[in-house]
Amino acid sequence: MSSAAVQLLRGIGAALDCDRVFAYCRILIIAEIAGFLILVAGTHGLIVPLSRPTSTDFVSFYAAGALADAGTPELVYDQSAHQAAEERATAIGVEYRFFYYPPVFLLVCAALARLPYLLAFVAFEGVTLVIFLIVIGQILDRRGWSVLLPVLAFPAVYWTLGLGQNSFLTAALFGAGTLWIDRRPILAGLCLGALCYKPHFGLLVPVALLAGHHWRAFAAAFLSAAALCALSLLLFGWETWHSFLAAAAQSHESYESGRILFGGLVSPFGAMLLLGGSSTAAWAAQAAATLAAALLVAVVWRHGLALPIRAAVLAAATLVAIPVVLIYDLMLGALAVAWLIRDKEMPAPWEKALLAALFILCLNPRGLAEASHIPVAPLIAVVLVALTGAHALRAAAPATREAGA
Repeated sequence: MSSAAVQLLRGIGAALDCDRVFAYCRILIIAEIAGFLILVAGTHGLIVPLSRPTSTDFVSFYAAGALADAGTPELVYDQSAHQAAEERATAIGVEYRFFYYPPVFLLVCAALARLPYLLAFVAFEGVTLVIFLIVIGQILDRRGWSVLLPVLAFPAVYWTLGLGQNSFLTAALFGAGTLWIDRRPILAGLCLGALCYKPHFGLLVPVALLAGHHWRAFAAAFLSAAALCALSLLLFGWETWHSFLAAAAQSHESYESGRILFGGLVSPFGAMLLLGGSSTAAWAAQAAATLAAALLVAVVWRHGLALPIRAAVLAAATLVAIPVVLIYDLMLGALAVAWLIRDKEMPAPWEKALLAALFILCLNPRGLAEASHIPVAPLIAVVLVALTGAHALRAAAPATREAGA
């Protein structure tokens, strides 16, 4: 980065005091609420007539739960039966939303499907958002709810609500696991093990726990995941697990085909596909990124750096390490930034400006990527990894000098 660019970032960062940040976030929240209401109105055909009914990703969860409640959980992975369940929940001809989650998630979906559809949607998103806010409030370790204003304004919150996704739950479990890892390792392990409902988000967790010698947390995470899998096996049967494994083995075709817009993918895998690379090149790039991310996490956790640094690196690196991560999953990026703010060394002015730029890019990374053919979301993730890695390097430097002396 040139000195002129650094000076510009420093000037912008110096101007971003708390009052200005909070004022901008209030404006953004108002705009996001308006956008959300427009999205709801558009979904119900109140703005322009719809050629076909539409819904959110939540209908996939609800339909899966309804099939499980009906005693046919194995049909969750039969796309014809699952699509029919989605139409029963919403309207005939609604756009199909597939379900590739393991049967562990059916434990949640089955409970939600006992409620009316809209009530289930509001309950799931509302409860998981509140839990996430409690966790990130503990991470920030600041008094008062006003500190959560920038969190509520973070665009990934809007995307999660608008698309009816489960990113609040994922981020809450991930955040709680890192928050308690040193003080309450068993509880931390239970939370991290519960990520088995979305298992790829726990990819780097064993690397961190083993490298950091967190044996009790590792054992608790393993037992938590094993217990949840066993419970789902007991309730839903082996045939459901077999159907899931068969569906998961074919799921890569959905992501390689462009059925999920490449601009919405945060990973290097998605970046290569957006840039016109082949699926082979995309998987090769992803493999290299995953190895690099795992190495970074292993080194940082092995050196036993301060918890904010370790947690920030793990959250940011996870976004790069897994191939299927979408724009609403940038909630993990919010965790990484929260841990950086928690760090004793507050972000420098140029870092604040850089974070502000990433915040703005998060407003619509998919739209920007599709318009420009620049992988905006992967760029956000890579910059976050670089930023957290730089903090780790600075934190490790004194210990390295002492060891050399």
